[in-house]
Amino acid sequence: MLRCLSLVFIFICSAYSFAETADSSTVGPRSVILLIGDGFDDQHVTMGRNYLVGPDGTLLLDSLPIRGAVQVQTVAPEGGWSYVADSANTATSLATGVITNIGRVGTGPEDQDLETILEMAASAGYRTGAVSTSSVTDATPASFMAHVSQRVCEGPETILGGEKYGLPFEGCSLDARGAGGPGSIAEQIMASPVDVVLGGGLLYFSETLPGTATRVLDTAAAHNAQVITAAEQLRQPLPSDARLIGLFAPEHLPVRLQGENKRIAEQPNPSWLNYLDWRLGSVEQPLPMTCEPNTDYGATPSLAELTRVAIERLREGGDKGFFLIIESASIDKQSHSRNPCGSIGEIEQLEEALAVALAHAARYENTMVLVTADHAQAAQIIPEPSLFDDIPVPVYSPGHVARITLDDGSIMAINYATNSFKSEEHTGANVPLFANEAARDYVSAYMRQQDIFRAMQQFLGLEND
Repeated sequence: MLRCLSLVFIFICSAYSFAETADSSTVGPRSVILLIGDGFDDQHVTMGRNYLVGPDGTLLLDSLPIRGAVQVQTVAPEGGWSYVADSANTATSLATGVITNIGRVGTGPEDQDLETILEMAASAGYRTGAVSTSSVTDATPASFMAHVSQRVCEGPETILGGEKYGLPFEGCSLDARGAGGPGSIAEQIMASPVDVVLGGGLLYFSETLPGTATRVLDTAAAHNAQVITAAEQLRQPLPSDARLIGLFAPEHLPVRLQGENKRIAEQPNPSWLNYLDWRLGSVEQPLPMTCEPNTDYGATPSLAELTRVAIERLREGGDKGFFLIIESASIDKQSHSRNPCGSIGEIEQLEEALAVALAHAARYENTMVLVTADHAQAAQIIPEPSLFDDIPVPVYSPGHVARITLDDGSIMAINYATNSFKSEEHTGANVPLFANEAARDYVSAYMRQQDIFRAMQQFLGLEND
């Protein structure tokens, strides 16, 4: 059923875009729509394809005429290369063209603030926007709009230090306003030139400025911004002369899918004989599961709806087009949690947002649409059963495995085995790039993330003199 719904949605959006192209296509002003699937490496692309349309089916991504590979680069704080990245430093590379350290948001290895493609576009008269299923203060969207030394410095209280993910952190004391810095990520977004910001993150905008009872939210009017917090407000007329900030969850938006009964990947259970000797005994694999709707999703606005609202607002006014970054964030977050169904639902959301972006690009031909990832992630599609199943020795993954039953009754096995901790880790592979025809003269089959920045910069005419 989910596969059919996905296909129907994409067919309708594609048909709509082709109809608009035939009737009212125009070259129009230049615009860039950058879609980032967080952790969306080729393993996840394949997982999504297998589940949503079947291995002989075609994702909307697959219909794009340009496909390439992107090298992810990170420098270690002490110098030299680091071979596995995080979302902050990679989004910063995409946003600024500079290779930097893990954790840095819009800042270089020497803690220097870096001008982002969004900021350049705004200065040149383009309208700008950022849409995410994460908190808008999270690493990827923040790297296009803010500048702090560490990604955890999301609000004016958390920038002073505290605890995150059960661990203490020092904060970003030099970035705090009290030290003469630009303030936390939420404060910088509120004061930034970005015209549309949609996602989660109400928690950080509800933090108070040091020494006052004033929340970041309370400063909206002073920055010509309107803040909305309910999905139904998206469907009502909104003033077009104010910046729009939509915050629809305390932190990240709920995901669309979950494993049945909230199951995630589980560890195989070897017999006691196997513990004594790896050649003996047997192993009990986790039972197969299906994916089902997440009961917490409720009235959460979809990434496609947020994308549609952002594009409609950015299209209003101005002569220069726009720059928009769109992130399907929880492909990564659900992989950290060993929840392949959660990741697959967010891949479906990315597909739907892409359909909206391509509908716009079909009508306005001077629109570059790029789809890529910030880094690779832990999920791996593994054999089901093992290729060594006929050998009279129990062979099984030492990690966590989810065996997902697909529509045709086959089983797709997803493995997570980067560590023994409660959260899986990123991996160091290159990531894919998909692009529409408007990008052909600006991208190549192999690029580095800073090359994507330069391609967008060149397309919008933002190169430095």
